[in-house]
Amino acid sequence: MGPPHSELLTAFRAKDYLFVHAGVVAWDGKAILLPGRSMSGKTTLVRALLDAGAEYYSDEFAVLDAEGRVHPYPVPLSIRDGDNSVGCKIPLETLSIQPGTEPLPVGLVVVTQYKPYARWRPETLTPSQAMLALMNNTVAARREPTFTMPILKQVAMGATTIASKRGGAKRIVPAILQHL
Repeated sequence: MGPPHSELLTAFRAKDYLFVHAGVVAWDGKAILLPGRSMSGKTTLVRALLDAGAEYYSDEFAVLDAEGRVHPYPVPLSIRDGDNSVGCKIPLETLSIQPGTEPLPVGLVVVTQYKPYARWRPETLTPSQAMLALMNNTVAARREPTFTMPILKQVAMGATTIASKRGGAKRIVPAILQHL
């Protein structure tokens, strides 16, 4: 199950911002985007990065402005119980999470999906491959390509993008952070 209908409608109709379905954290003044569909393991990876000291930006959408900077969208973390498709919304205060407040440039895009027992073998994507991965998770990619494509291009050209299936989130956090 994905985001509530109202969130999708907001993302689709946004005029000044582009919404990419992604988890987002900040590390050392740069944003790390984790684009992916629901049930791909975004929240687990966001939580593991937070436990390592990253700053929280979002568990649902990367909100990008015209310059390709990501803005905070601090929704509660949607934590699932096992294979349950419905996530329980956990308020940030309960988890002692202080969300980021400033727009940041994207430094790293991590295209990944949880697969039990998968080995982390990241490959660096070309900007074109990165743009396709971002488009695949952009709510309004086809609605106004003259608006969406330049933003996605800026992110794809300005950030490193890596891709790999993964097993447990906590084990790959150091490897992710060394790509920044």
